[in-house]
Amino acid sequence: MQTTLYSPTQLADILHRFNVRPSVQRMAVLGHVADKRTHPTADEIFSSIANNFPSLSRATVYNSLHTLVDSGILRELEIESGVTRYDLALQPSHGHFMCRHCGKIYDISVTQDLLRAMSDKYRVESIDVYIKGICPECTEN
Repeated sequence: MQTTLYSPTQLADILHRFNVRPSVQRMAVLGHVADKRTHPTADEIFSSIANNFPSLSRATVYNSLHTLVDSGILRELEIESGVTRYDLALQPSHGHFMCRHCGKIYDISVTQDLLRAMSDKYRVESIDVYIKGICPECTEN
């Protein structure tokens, strides 16, 4: 079982730093994305936290995600066409590898050379590197 990376106080501090009101639902959504690091969809987030919040609606999760993305705390990923996933934006630039067999998504390092080369010639606003293939676990099986 994965441990919690961010305490409620740390989550509230992040929200305050980005001028977002720290509601219980926003903290739960942010905590799920930040702690799990599974690049979940909105439906996966809803399914995971709904048991803790009986009155939680899907609309609240979508609205929370929209607010967190607009503020720059989370970022949207579209590794698969038409499927929006979420990742914590408050971490070093990185790419993503998606296993075509098991569906897991892994963070991968993006070299500083690539980032420097791009920023020397272009005004880079975001970099999205998506690689698809078979992960080591699935290759062994």
